[in-house]
Amino acid sequence: MFSQGQLLFAVFFVIAFVSLMIFSYRKDYKNHKVHYKGSLKIFMVFLLTIGILFMIKYFTQKA
Repeated sequence: MFSQGQLLFAVFFVIAFVSLMIFSYRKDYKNHKVHYKGSLKIFMVFLLTIGILFMIKYFTQKA
């Protein structure tokens, strides 16, 4: 299926990518608090809206 070299590359890539993402997030953490203050509320409203749409579809669709 995959050669040993491909699997080794995939493991190395995932470790490097996750490490860089964590490093980058920690570096910008102070800016996130300033510029994205209230984004959690917007995300919750978005999820609630999607949930309501699914409920409308479920209760109005005839089986």
